[in-house]
Amino acid sequence: MSAASPLDAPGAVLPQGTSRSRSHTLVHWGEARFDPRHNSLNLLRLVFAYAVLVAHGWYLAGAGTGPQLRGENIGGWAVFGFFAISGYLITGSRWTKPIGEYLVHRVARIFPAFLVCLVVTAFVFAPVNWLWTHGSLDGFFSTPTTPVGYVLSNITLRMNAYDVAGTPTGVPYPGAWDGSLWSLYYEFACYLVVAVLGSVAIFRRSAWPLAAAFVVSVALQAQSARVLGYAGNHADVPFMLKLLPFFLAGGLLYVLRERVVLTWPLAVLSTLLGAALVLGVPGFGVQLAAPLVAYVVLWLGAVLPMPGLLRRHDVSYGIYIYAFPVQQLLAMAGAHHLGLVAYDLLAAVATVPLAVASWLLVERPIMRRARGRVAPRAVPAAVVAPEVPAATGSGTPDGARVQATQSA
Repeated sequence: MSAASPLDAPGAVLPQGTSRSRSHTLVHWGEARFDPRHNSLNLLRLVFAYAVLVAHGWYLAGAGTGPQLRGENIGGWAVFGFFAISGYLITGSRWTKPIGEYLVHRVARIFPAFLVCLVVTAFVFAPVNWLWTHGSLDGFFSTPTTPVGYVLSNITLRMNAYDVAGTPTGVPYPGAWDGSLWSLYYEFACYLVVAVLGSVAIFRRSAWPLAAAFVVSVALQAQSARVLGYAGNHADVPFMLKLLPFFLAGGLLYVLRERVVLTWPLAVLSTLLGAALVLGVPGFGVQLAAPLVAYVVLWLGAVLPMPGLLRRHDVSYGIYIYAFPVQQLLAMAGAHHLGLVAYDLLAAVATVPLAVASWLLVERPIMRRARGRVAPRAVPAAVVAPEVPAATGSGTPDGARVQATQSA
């Protein structure tokens, strides 16, 4: 994100006594201060986005499913990290903004780049594959799912179609152009949950209500089979139950930011205890460990060095939304035959121009425009207001075409 943007993520740890104005001091972590402009959260999001790319590489190269832990591949675990970061940042945004301003920023951050990606997929990537297979575009625009149909059926964030005119074909994983986009629907649902909670005064006055909401979310995951039955076996329920605890855990750390100390011994202890819960508690241990995962992720965000370029430019969202179709085009050209490592590296590099274009031409201009529509006002010292989607997924929901999501 631009260093001057009030939509930036919270920043780097500064030693106590560092000369910096109070207006730039947002969160206290023991003997350190969390600066809103200088942290490594953009770097972590980029790492998570590339973890999703690597996880998808196994599927898209026809090389199996890759390593898994408790049914989640590395992309699934990256998604949990994304939701934990997002929960922390978005709760800070809601707690310090009126609901109208909050929703404008949320929509501006997630929808425009998503919609452009749908259009590019339908009218650029898919025709390339059709031409590769058929030698002309005859029949492309009238074959279901038509390009226009693809865009319109997915326009609300809920992915209802993954192919365009039956493409991609001639690849190890046919019929799905972007198996990452599914998670944005659930992330935006979490935004709405926080929007509602932030409108209830008791959630702003005390951490206990949000802690109770987290406990309830874990309990629902523990009883997911029963909850799914009560919900009429709705396909969205398992994914919301799986992801919401991580979002709420991040939010809980935000409201406890004055009391929680970020230190490496506690990060190590959190890692060990989290691993014990994940391995020792079947069914809901992963969600029970969400606050520990969130703690470790935020500790890393506080202590890792942040490249200056990433401080000014956040391309993680673009990497996320464009990596999957780029991987499919490379597979169409036979790049997966070079081996999984080479295939993933090619995809990682080839996605960068699209991600940069998305950031420079869509995401940053839209966010600046959204800020301009909101009247300036005093910003409290405790504001944390980055406006970046954490959601990146490792596949698509059960019942959808792309099985890679079974781990996200």
